[in-house]
Amino acid sequence: MTTIVLIYLLILLGIGAWKSLRVKTQVDFALAGRNLPPWVLVGTMLATWIGTGSILGNAGKAYEIGFAALILPAGGVLGIALLTQIAGKIRDMDTYTVPEIIYNRFGTGARNLTVLALVLAYMVIVSYQYNAGGAVLQTIFTDASGHSSLSLESATAIAAIFIILYTVLAGLLSVVYTDVGNGIIMTIVLVIALPILWIKAGGWDGMQAAFMVQGTPGKLAFFGQLSPMQLVNYMLPPFLLVLGDANMYQRFSAARSRDGIKRATIVLVLAVLLIECIIILTAAVSASLVPDAANGRHILVYVAATHLPTLLGGLFFATIIGIIISTADSYLLVPATTLMRDIYLQYINPQASEKRIVFLSRLLVIALGFTAWILSRGFASSPGFFERALYAYTIYGAAITPSLLAALFWPRATSRGALLSIGAGVLTTILWQETPVFNWILGADLVTHLDAVLPAITLSLLFLVAGSLLDHRNNTVS
Repeated sequence: MTTIVLIYLLILLGIGAWKSLRVKTQVDFALAGRNLPPWVLVGTMLATWIGTGSILGNAGKAYEIGFAALILPAGGVLGIALLTQIAGKIRDMDTYTVPEIIYNRFGTGARNLTVLALVLAYMVIVSYQYNAGGAVLQTIFTDASGHSSLSLESATAIAAIFIILYTVLAGLLSVVYTDVGNGIIMTIVLVIALPILWIKAGGWDGMQAAFMVQGTPGKLAFFGQLSPMQLVNYMLPPFLLVLGDANMYQRFSAARSRDGIKRATIVLVLAVLLIECIIILTAAVSASLVPDAANGRHILVYVAATHLPTLLGGLFFATIIGIIISTADSYLLVPATTLMRDIYLQYINPQASEKRIVFLSRLLVIALGFTAWILSRGFASSPGFFERALYAYTIYGAAITPSLLAALFWPRATSRGALLSIGAGVLTTILWQETPVFNWILGADLVTHLDAVLPAITLSLLFLVAGSLLDHRNNTVS
């Protein structure tokens, strides 16, 4: 298995080095030359969205609650379905970043606050990709006695170095084409692995018996495992993220044509639904084979090492690593492009040459990658990948998505409304998660059972509407 993974990583580096020779301008580095055909768009958007939040987060939740986890992808899939109505409009705007769209409608202050929220959320996302990559690498180098030649800290550092290096080489130009390969391999491996694990588990009857022995028969139920509030907590963050995700918008801008984007996003809805459901089904079936909850935390990684044939297990590992790398690269590249376009070129050196822009973009990737690694060390002992994914999604989705959609579709939205909305989304999420402020205001019982996403998006929307209407009222009075 180790050999397969090493060969795979060397192939990725080779592709990155080859594509780096074609990077001459910012358009090449950030938007892959704006020449991506529909089939490449589907592959890169699929590999970007199906990241650690799916392969470890949703899979880990499926180990915990069983087949009821099949409802979890609904939020993201619905968001992608709505994106099909936005994609063409974004391609026509000739923009690089989400803050540019915000700036064109709401001005400098809203753009700068959007940059801050975007970088904060994406650094959290990249940090847990590092942690996930470290967990996988440590498992790969674990022998039959359960001893790994790599510590988790060392494995995480290696994953971070590889991800940063690969992103630096050719930016989006290298990422998108390897994403296509990752997407194909991921689909094939998952489709083959699921029936193998189903047979090993003894089918439905075998799983029923295993779950009875484990004392978790409820894992076979499709309904009743999640309360309505839990459904909101789990499904709303990915819905809000994908509707405003700068990764998706960046790929829309990189498309060859408007028609190609429309076709690609329609196919993407079906592809994401298929892959997410297979991941969750695979994890739920595997739960009957793994009674140890410590191993269940990384259920797909564990069963790849212990319950699949060597070749398939090695490809499974390569797939998981490819997914992690693809997602981390994308969430590292976007803030680098954003800081370059919306800060450096706006305030520091608007006349910078293309060569200098590409060079500084690579330096920004390194700096942001190091920042994310520092965060990953702090997160190493925090709750699982599922919880961290929801946290990052909420910061971004509650802060940026309402103002972004208002910029596109609500003519009465104003700069004041956007500023208040972005600030409310970020502050509510951080105060809810990191401080006892809302415990004092609302009571610990409510805050314990309600994640930040509902109060954060509620306040964000209220401030957006109230601030905009107040501006219109003042203008009318004056």
